[in-house]
Amino acid sequence: MKSLSIVVPMYKEEDCVFPLVERVHECLSDYAGKWELICVDDGSPDNTVARLYEAQEQWGDHLRVVELQRNFGQTAAMQAGIDAARGEIIVTMDGDLQNDPADIQRMIVEMEERDLDMLQGWRKQREDESTRKFFSRQANRLIAKVTSVRLHDYGCSLKVYRASVIKQVRLFGEMHRFIPVWVASVTKPSRIGETVVEHHARQFGESKYGLSRTFRVILDLLVVFFFLKFKARPGHFFGYLGLGMGVLGSLIMTWLMAVKLFLGEDIGNRPLFMIGIFLLVVSLQFITTGVLAEMMSRIFFETSNTRGYVLREKLNEDQEGRWYAPQPDVTDETIAHDADSAPK
Repeated sequence: MKSLSIVVPMYKEEDCVFPLVERVHECLSDYAGKWELICVDDGSPDNTVARLYEAQEQWGDHLRVVELQRNFGQTAAMQAGIDAARGEIIVTMDGDLQNDPADIQRMIVEMEERDLDMLQGWRKQREDESTRKFFSRQANRLIAKVTSVRLHDYGCSLKVYRASVIKQVRLFGEMHRFIPVWVASVTKPSRIGETVVEHHARQFGESKYGLSRTFRVILDLLVVFFFLKFKARPGHFFGYLGLGMGVLGSLIMTWLMAVKLFLGEDIGNRPLFMIGIFLLVVSLQFITTGVLAEMMSRIFFETSNTRGYVLREKLNEDQEGRWYAPQPDVTDETIAHDADSAPK
């Protein structure tokens, strides 16, 4: 059985620490491989850190505590836990006990059987307020339409990954909601699946999210779309906009020129004249921005040793192959010459 790392970001969850650790140990008591529990405190102002160290003394050093200097957000805390993880399989989950650790072993087996790189939890029977569930469903549908990853529940924190895949993804800002989409940038979308998991009502504390998160999801989605489609060719993104506006502005100015020359009408005071000039100027700005973005993109890939592709497995000596050396043509004259020159 492969080694397992469970990453749990925590912020102001002091009442959840001991119930969570106890529940994880209960559900993994029969796990055949090595495992560790990594709890990342995201600068909690309460006693979350103290409770974590108390739990570590009680349960052992396989409970690892990662303490951030201040509150950086759930995405940064999750990335810190993934960086610290040593297992071949990495599981992420919330620390508020709404995710059930009992699903972990089943998800690991299912991921291996389906030969996936990531298995996303689906809170089909979600224990949240009706308003929050409604906005969450709308956000999930929007993400599914914009991206190539078709899932029902992007926001569920209970996920299982192959460490070799998730460690190639770097999370920033508030991009933890789009982890399946970011994972799709280093593996095939067909290797990302989902499965129904349990979801419990919050027992302690209060939710850290409000309805304003829906609007942030829309803004983040635009960023995700740009990076996935145009990270290596940003000039195309700005170029499409620039060319489109340039064509429209040129059509407007051509029409006005025809009106001026053939109909003799005054066009200087027409709003359409100003719109045409505006479109041409903005078109030039977009195209120039695209050229600059292409230059920055090339500098990034050349100086950061980042490649525009990801290997599924590192090449070993056998996979590198050998050079093909063409053999000289063998003729009757060559054979006769070799026979004459051979020592008697």
